[in-house]
Amino acid sequence: MFVDEVDIHVLAGDGGRGCLSFRREKYVPRGGPDGGDGGHGGSVFVVAAPSKNTLVDFRFHPEFKAGRGQHGQGSNRTGESADDLEITVPIGTLIFEKKNPEGTEVELLADLAEEGQRILVAKGGRGGRGNARFASSTHQAPTEHEDGKPGEERRLRLEMKLLADVGLVGFPNAGKSTLISVISAARPKIADYPFTTLEPNLGVVSAEGDKFRTYVVADIPGLIEGARSEE
Repeated sequence: MFVDEVDIHVLAGDGGRGCLSFRREKYVPRGGPDGGDGGHGGSVFVVAAPSKNTLVDFRFHPEFKAGRGQHGQGSNRTGESADDLEITVPIGTLIFEKKNPEGTEVELLADLAEEGQRILVAKGGRGGRGNARFASSTHQAPTEHEDGKPGEERRLRLEMKLLADVGLVGFPNAGKSTLISVISAARPKIADYPFTTLEPNLGVVSAEGDKFRTYVVADIPGLIEGARSEE
């Protein structure tokens, strides 16, 4: 089984702070509370999309952070909530949560096996309440207000069982392994004797003229019956 694997760090947005404010109104103690609530922080989702076919981009961009909610304002104005952040991954990606810094303990969160499957991996923080929320008949001039809750933080491991877009088939010692080592970052075993390739080698190749498009090339072992060497 051939797996493309990468570790990423996701951080949801913090909630905005509730506002402490009093309106000016005659015969109302201190003008009356009118502090609005803070907005909610953005959550982080992982979505399976056909537009992706490898995890190579995440090796150069492993950090993802959603926006924070805006703070509440006077006149009972609620702070704007932040947009959710969506991370697109190839169909067939496994999502694991790392339980320790070394990554030796992981928990499977989801198997995104179908297009459009979506999982919440980090929930945004709730916005804090403004002082208007604390007003009552016996507490008409509250000064209490809340800070926003922090967003969730997670360290994830993404794994994908690769399917090749291109297969290299040819006679032994024809240079298939050498070719894939030149056009991709794969480092297959290369030697001057037949049947060096015992298992498929996979390499990710960037399309010429478009650095955002990639495809997977497989170096296929010899298919001649009885010719496979175990040495």
